[in-house]
Amino acid sequence: MSIRVIESGSAQETFMIGCEMGKTAVPGAVFALIGDLGCGKTVFTQGVAAGLGIEEAVVSPTFTILQEYEGGRMPFYHYDVYRIGDVEEMDEIGYDDYVYGKGLCLIEWAGLIESILPKHYIRITIEKDVQRGFDYRRIKVEDILN
Repeated sequence: MSIRVIESGSAQETFMIGCEMGKTAVPGAVFALIGDLGCGKTVFTQGVAAGLGIEEAVVSPTFTILQEYEGGRMPFYHYDVYRIGDVEEMDEIGYDDYVYGKGLCLIEWAGLIESILPKHYIRITIEKDVQRGFDYRRIKVEDILN
């Protein structure tokens, strides 16, 4: 397991970190995004989409659970599982088809469905530290292989 920590001092930097990760993402990759409300998960995700070459507006799919984006160098499957009550609900929306598909799958609030994450995924944890500034973020990227 490899771990790297990236510091961000602004929303724009968080966006650019996501953008770089989108540029280097490979088909079939899964990004498991962890972080509290308001920590920058959506800004990071917008950066990932930009790095994939997706031009349409990316918003958090809180009420739809899954948003699909085409038009980039690969499909982008953006999950927000905050409202999932039971992991079994993921079967109803074709979870395996996307997670084991040909695009990049990014899952916000991934800790809620950790038991069904694939054996290999990238865990991205975004944390705030208000003592270091209102816009400061610590982004930890871990390559997980179970």
